[in-house]
Amino acid sequence: MTDQARPQAVVFDIGNVLIEWQPERYYDARIGVDRRRAMFAEVDLHGMNDLIDRGADFRDTVYDTAEACPAWRDEIRLWHDDWLAIATPEIPHSVRLLHALRARGVPVYALTNFGIGTWQLATPAYPFLNAFDRPYVSGYMGVAKPDARIYEMVEEDSGLTGAALLFTDDRAENIEAAAARGWQTHHFHGPQGWADCLVGHGLLSGAEAV
Repeated sequence: MTDQARPQAVVFDIGNVLIEWQPERYYDARIGVDRRRAMFAEVDLHGMNDLIDRGADFRDTVYDTAEACPAWRDEIRLWHDDWLAIATPEIPHSVRLLHALRARGVPVYALTNFGIGTWQLATPAYPFLNAFDRPYVSGYMGVAKPDARIYEMVEEDSGLTGAALLFTDDRAENIEAAAARGWQTHHFHGPQGWADCLVGHGLLSGAEAV
């Protein structure tokens, strides 16, 4: 890795990178697999969440969806009322990598599809979310990954472009959109692979990346 190619900032996605986000798993435990499958087949809950991630009001969006689907009203409302139990647990190794980069003095950003209301719940519950030098949160930005505009907004705000940014995300389409702008990328499949990537870029030592 040459000095010129060494990233100047590291950009973390949050869902399934720093915090597990598996709503189906939550509902499987809460209402059973068969009922969860039926509900998700009838109600576009991920589409509902996409609206929240683009800035729609958290409670109103969930409760309006619930009222439109009375057969599943109580279950849908849990997306709001029990959200912290859905967005859990944290991924400890990834959190350690975030703190290790900060300790090294490497600028660390978040680029996440997250609602305004959900971010306000998450930041007190997960203090490491307050450790980013720059948190780029889609709900506040009014645009979400993989729209090219959100990556452009990160560049405009940070003053960094292209290979100066190293980005990890668990979703291939989000990685591809960043790569299309020349960002260095890592498709997240688990924290050890991300740790190895950071060591390979010379941003952390092997000991720091455990």
